[in-house]
Amino acid sequence: MKAARGKGAARKDTKEALKPAEDRKVGKRKAAVKAEKSSKRATTKDKKAKKDPNKPKRPPSAFFVFLEEFRKVFKKENPNVKAVSAVGKAGGEKWKSLSEAEKAPYEAKAAKKKAEYEKIMNAYNKKQESTADDGDEESDRSKSEVNDQDDEESAEVMKLIIWVELTIGFFMLLHMLE
Repeated sequence: MKAARGKGAARKDTKEALKPAEDRKVGKRKAAVKAEKSSKRATTKDKKAKKDPNKPKRPPSAFFVFLEEFRKVFKKENPNVKAVSAVGKAGGEKWKSLSEAEKAPYEAKAAKKKAEYEKIMNAYNKKQESTADDGDEESDRSKSEVNDQDDEESAEVMKLIIWVELTIGFFMLLHMLE
């Protein structure tokens, strides 16, 4: 007398029965089927566009700016801890415990780095466009117009940075008064 099978075993049998005979995994052919699948994955990875090594790296977020400083302090206090995960975990807990006023300087630094990154990316994109055009055609705008636009953007960024610094000062002052 056979033992009753569970629902999972019955489902597996029906799925196997629905597959074409060449796709079914039988005995020694399992390894061959797995090898075919891994080769398919390799070809899809090759289809992706290669990353440009000259492309600027994205700027760190406020948390990662904080983590740079926190990592130094943590290493001094805990020289025996070598695990990267421990530093990240402790940094995450500390970040969550910080108030908005305490996070503000890191957010300001992150905003400043982001503004610098945007300038560098604009220059990078313009360089990419100029190499794509092969220099045969002149751009629609003259260099002076491009420089004027860059000056306007940098003025807006500077206004944003000043606003963030003033906000930080205000929160620090409130924190001192408490």
